[in-house]
Amino acid sequence: MKKHFVLDTNVLLHNADAISSFADNIVVLPMTVIEELDKFKSRNDELARNARQIIRDLDKLRSRGHLGDGVTMENDGLLKIFIEGEDTAIKGMDMSIPDNRILAVAHYLKVKGEKVIFVSKDINARLKADALGIEVMDFEKQTVNFDELFCGHREINVASTIVDEFFREDLYVLEGHNFFPNEFVLLVDENNEKHTGIGRALDQKTIGHLNSNFDSAWNTRSRSKEQRMAYELLLDPTVELVTLVGQAGTGKTLLALAAGLEMVLHQKQYERLLVSRPIIPLGKDLGYMPGTKDEKLTVWMQPIFDNLTFLMGGSKENDDNGQSVRNKVEKLLTDNTLELEALSYIRGRSIPRQYIVVDEAQNLTPHEVKTIVSRAGEGTKIVLTGDPYQIDNPYLDARSNGLSYSVERLKDQQIHGHVTLMKSERSTLAGIAAEYL
Repeated sequence: MKKHFVLDTNVLLHNADAISSFADNIVVLPMTVIEELDKFKSRNDELARNARQIIRDLDKLRSRGHLGDGVTMENDGLLKIFIEGEDTAIKGMDMSIPDNRILAVAHYLKVKGEKVIFVSKDINARLKADALGIEVMDFEKQTVNFDELFCGHREINVASTIVDEFFREDLYVLEGHNFFPNEFVLLVDENNEKHTGIGRALDQKTIGHLNSNFDSAWNTRSRSKEQRMAYELLLDPTVELVTLVGQAGTGKTLLALAAGLEMVLHQKQYERLLVSRPIIPLGKDLGYMPGTKDEKLTVWMQPIFDNLTFLMGGSKENDDNGQSVRNKVEKLLTDNTLELEALSYIRGRSIPRQYIVVDEAQNLTPHEVKTIVSRAGEGTKIVLTGDPYQIDNPYLDARSNGLSYSVERLKDQQIHGHVTLMKSERSTLAGIAAEYL
């Protein structure tokens, strides 16, 4: 007996390929879902792009038959658009609410004896469906097991002789382990936990020493072993994609910007530092704010300005030559050495020889991260930073966001490196807040 998967609108907005993700079963789209897609299609964001893509795909399927009767897709599944009516209404539920009309379709099919599964990324909608006795599921495609997310480093207890041998050799082969590319390995003497050695995996068995040239950037030094690992990746041009995960105050953004300034201004490895972050409003959207694009961006990029101001002058308003720290940052923007850009404007660009930092990447979908990374031209390095515990995008969680997905999917790639930062270095208060609040 084939299953009927009734899809909520948010599933399609999250992933435009969702309709083809249920094998050779029957995918049901209530008419309310089509109406909601129509409301989204005119916007200028990822949700609108997904809505338009779904509508185009449905239009192609329409040429194969009548969508109301069901049309066979390329995966041999059947897609149907179901029109709700009085016979589908659920007594006691307000049918003027779109979510309830979608649930009513699932309930109607279940009453008719079909094997029905309601698919939604909305927890409240799933709770309602469960109360109606309908089997529910989240859309699991492009998700990872966050509890087992690759952290980028491991600790291994070894004999003291192995730690000594590691320091004597340029390269050390450690049998019995399969390391990921650029994974960091902390060798700990099993008899003396203070006797340690840290290296970086060059292949599945070989560990190399950390590069002494990568221990600081832009007059900043690491405050923890994880930050030292991060600098090792951020300052190495051969690692073209770096992902940094950590709670607030662990230094993700500051380290990425310091390394970017170092590589662009001091070492001249890249032509420009491009910094971006997703525009996820908690109140009114960006378009309702007065001013030009740059003036609007100033509000959203204020955390970036705070970090750049600190790097340029610490806590001082003026540097040792009396120049305003803020003016130094503005000069970088005027000289086009530093560019602050909304992610909305990156789509379609080709970006060669730039050091790109994407902050708050946990608010991006896997598809959005793919779009950004695929913009990289020759000689470009991309750094994704974020905290999967602080997600503002209502359609994402720690398992399904683009940052977590990238960490897990790319851990086998030689040009990718990852570090999970553990300790808050912003202040004692920030560390307590991150741990206990």
